Amino acid sequence: MTFEIDRVRAAYPALREGFVHLDGAGGTQVAGPVADAVAGAMRTAVANRATGHEPGRRAYELVAGARAAVADLVGADPAGVVLGPSATALTWTVARALAGAWRPGDEVVVSRLDHDANVRPWVLLAEAAGATVRWAEFDRETGELPAGQYADLVNERTRLVAVTAASNAVGTRPDVPAIAAAAHAVGAPVYVDGVHAAPHGPTDVTALGADFYVTSAYKWAGPHLAAVVAEPDRWAPLRPEKLIPSPDGVPDRFEAGTPSFALLAGVTAAVDHLAGLDPAASGDRRARLRAGLAAAQGHEEMLLDRLLTGLGKLPAITVLPAPADRCPTVSFRVAGRSPADTAAELGRRGICVSAGDYYAYEYFTALGLRDSGGGVRASLYHYNTADEVDRLLDELDRGTMAR
Repeated sequence: MTFEIDRVRAAYPALREGFVHLDGAGGTQVAGPVADAVAGAMRTAVANRATGHEPGRRAYELVAGARAAVADLVGADPAGVVLGPSATALTWTVARALAGAWRPGDEVVVSRLDHDANVRPWVLLAEAAGATVRWAEFDRETGELPAGQYADLVNERTRLVAVTAASNAVGTRPDVPAIAAAAHAVGAPVYVDGVHAAPHGPTDVTALGADFYVTSAYKWAGPHLAAVVAEPDRWAPLRPEKLIPSPDGVPDRFEAGTPSFALLAGVTAAVDHLAGLDPAASGDRRARLRAGLAAAQGHEEMLLDRLLTGLGKLPAITVLPAPADRCPTVSFRVAGRSPADTAAELGRRGICVSAGDYYAYEYFTALGLRDSGGGVRASLYHYNTADEVDRLLDELDRGTMAR
């Protein structure tokens, strides 16, 4: 299909302010139907969950609706969808539950390509248990995370492999199925950070081989909530810390406290919005999501090619390497300027990018760039346009920016 960018952009009220939003990896703008759903839930009588009255039953419906929506988005079972405030908070919850069984001599495998939210919980809890941390290294020349190294990293002592589905720093998409196969061959579960991957194409957690998969709604046009999914049987033996009277079933026992019911309405609306990106798509919501996100991915790949081609023509720009199979995310540095100064100058011109290490702590430390400011990140989303990419390139080409 032809991606109807004008129709898509019309669904995002914030775009009318005129800023160029090239910071999707840090959080996308909210689709209008999402804001409407949140406001609608706040204007409607909703109580805490209860079966004895209608406002209480509505709360149950909002939770169930969000679980079903996330399940459709990633190809999971709604009964295995755990909801929470952020991917970081949920990863800590899962990590604490899993680490309770770790002992000295056990091993966990993490990667230097990952966001620190999929590194530090595992590292700190492994250290507390006396377990060994083993590191998967990315290729400094290509930006890849070679899957072949996992054959040497995993063994019968491996208790977990944590890996990203896409780097939030440079967009690299590791071969997660191959990494998962190596882990599963020794009986180790795989925790996949899908925060940066899920917004940029169809997701199938089964095909990935992910035993746990975490995603954040505010990276795909939704509110600030997150979810981690697994098969219900995978959750069943895990016993998180919880209040005695709180629900003890799966997935409820992993969700501490009362959720934001209004924001859960926004999660469902965000998934429905994504399911409508391709107006010609048919079938159930899962099928329409796959079609819509595939169409959006094609649009984003066109923009990424335009951006990389343009950056390659600017002699003062150094682009941090990443393989061809990547999300539409680019990190770069401008000669003679700190990343923070570059981002601030672009911000004064109405272009929103990120600067620093973006929590990709191990990545920038390994490159030796963290102490000098990390990088500048331009991260595209499906509401971006070719004109916006050109505007960034034009500003970078100005004498005060690139020379």
